[in-house]
Amino acid sequence: MQAFTVHKGLVAPMDRENVDTDAIIPKQFLKSIARSGFGPNLFDEWRYLDPGEPGQDPATRRPNPDFVLNQPRYKGASILLARKNFGCGSSREHAPWALDQYGFRALIAPSYADIFFNNCFKNGLLPIVLSESQVAQLFDEVAAFPGYQLTVDLPRQVVVKPDGSELPFDVQPFRKYCMVGGFDDIGLTLRHADKIRAFEAERLARMPWLATRNLA
Repeated sequence: MQAFTVHKGLVAPMDRENVDTDAIIPKQFLKSIARSGFGPNLFDEWRYLDPGEPGQDPATRRPNPDFVLNQPRYKGASILLARKNFGCGSSREHAPWALDQYGFRALIAPSYADIFFNNCFKNGLLPIVLSESQVAQLFDEVAAFPGYQLTVDLPRQVVVKPDGSELPFDVQPFRKYCMVGGFDDIGLTLRHADKIRAFEAERLARMPWLATRNLA
């Protein structure tokens, strides 16, 4: 997965509480497990005025002009600002896939649903927890200043505002290690690829019958 160290990006405000995973990526798009192509259907039922189905060309859809991500001032946003309990509902891993594939690198909210929170880290999407008062202040600043950007410094564990002030956040050391190194679960295992190959070769030398196959 893509490593995360320092990221500066435009902020988009999702001013709703309890945004569930079915809103993030509706159920009809869960048929694929290819882990690609979900970005165009992020927040599909809010983002478009017509019903969405898998395989549709987004260019043929009718965008909802009132939805935040369709507003020109938030085009290219890579940091999503949200309210409490973001990512509640079902445990679908497609939700962080869709957010990541749309272009978001970090989320900021007062709280997240547990499974969604864990899935974000496993997919290189950084979910930052700040207090409700800090998040409310950020919503006010995003609304007041078009083009509002934040810098997320994961090694230092701070969100840097345009005026240079910093908002510290907590992250578990192991999760931080994985994000900074770009290690998902498979990547963590492959750090020991040489040892794995050596073990398999030694085992095969001791038990050569394991190499035989029944071709009948």
